[in-house]
Amino acid sequence: MTEHLPKKDSGMEKPPISGRRAVVLLILVLAAAVLIAALGIVPRLRARTSLQQQTNDLAAPTVVVAKPKQGAPAQEVVLPGNIQAYTDSGIFARTDGYLQKWYFDIGAHVKTGQLLAVIESPEVDQQLAQARADLATAEANAANAKIQAARYQGLLKDNGVSEFDTDTFTTQAASTGTQVKSALANVQRLEQLTGFEKIYAPFDGTVTARNVDIGTLINSGTGLQLFHLSQEDVLRVYVNVPQIYSPSCVPGVGATLTLAEFPGKTFGGKIVRTAKAIDPASRTLLVEVDVKNPTGELYPGAYAQVHFRLNNTRPTLILPVSTLMFRSEGLRVGIVENNNKAKLVPITIGRDDGTVVEVTEGLQPGDDVIQSPPDSLIDGETVRVVQPQQQAQQQSPGGSK
Repeated sequence: MTEHLPKKDSGMEKPPISGRRAVVLLILVLAAAVLIAALGIVPRLRARTSLQQQTNDLAAPTVVVAKPKQGAPAQEVVLPGNIQAYTDSGIFARTDGYLQKWYFDIGAHVKTGQLLAVIESPEVDQQLAQARADLATAEANAANAKIQAARYQGLLKDNGVSEFDTDTFTTQAASTGTQVKSALANVQRLEQLTGFEKIYAPFDGTVTARNVDIGTLINSGTGLQLFHLSQEDVLRVYVNVPQIYSPSCVPGVGATLTLAEFPGKTFGGKIVRTAKAIDPASRTLLVEVDVKNPTGELYPGAYAQVHFRLNNTRPTLILPVSTLMFRSEGLRVGIVENNNKAKLVPITIGRDDGTVVEVTEGLQPGDDVIQSPPDSLIDGETVRVVQPQQQAQQQSPGGSK
């Protein structure tokens, strides 16, 4: 007979897992998996975002900005000038002949009416003698014709002569009177020509050229200049002023002259007149400055630097030339707006001395102007603004640490 083993106690068997406990366990497992995944992914995302931000920051150009300086209300403008005599004239002959004598050489100071030279013209003298003889003949003929006309007019009253003969002698008297006037005019003309045999100074001045000597053949006209005379007590200085300064160059504005041959010395003058027209070729205004020269230190024809103290007709801003950007669309400067965006603005410049320029239009005093902008800078680009000392540290060998 088969023995039946005793059954184990039912209380000792493992109870089955309920459905609710299985769901909770599954949720816990999934939560743990999500947590583990999050702990690995989030730092990666943060590192990627940080790397992208650093890349963008490094890609933005680093610039230094500064505000433009306010221009002075008045400025000194230095321009080249040509010195000329107040009155400058060449002396020519009005009669033909030979130079008999001259009295003044170059550098001599002469007064108005002083005799400079004498021309010998025997042909003109002979023509004058002949003209005077012709005048005497014409006067004699006119006197005889006048007597005959008066005689015939008296006889006509007594019917001693015909009216025809009386009219003939009366007409002859009138025509001979006209011949006298013609001869007299010829005499006066030749007397004037003989008067031109003596050359006189037309004004006070200095003889700057003598082109003839004794025995030189002289022909009347402008072919040969005998002397050249310059009035030097007051000099004219002509200056071509650029168009940008033309509104300030008006009569009465003072000017100062400096010359290389007079180091440390200045000569005062003032603007007396302008051309009131801009030369279309050079875009300049011709200005005349009068300078007193009582001692004769300044010479006509010299070169001088003319210093004008001109008032600015409009406020200007001063920028270093390193801020300028020469683009195909025109002259530009870069400014930084509040959101660190670069903006390229067109400007109009006035004076340029090679180091700084005057900006007359396009900028405001409060604009942050980019100093030495990169050539690749474009309008609307994001930039990183640093202070000058920060830029110096970054560019130093230890600045990258």
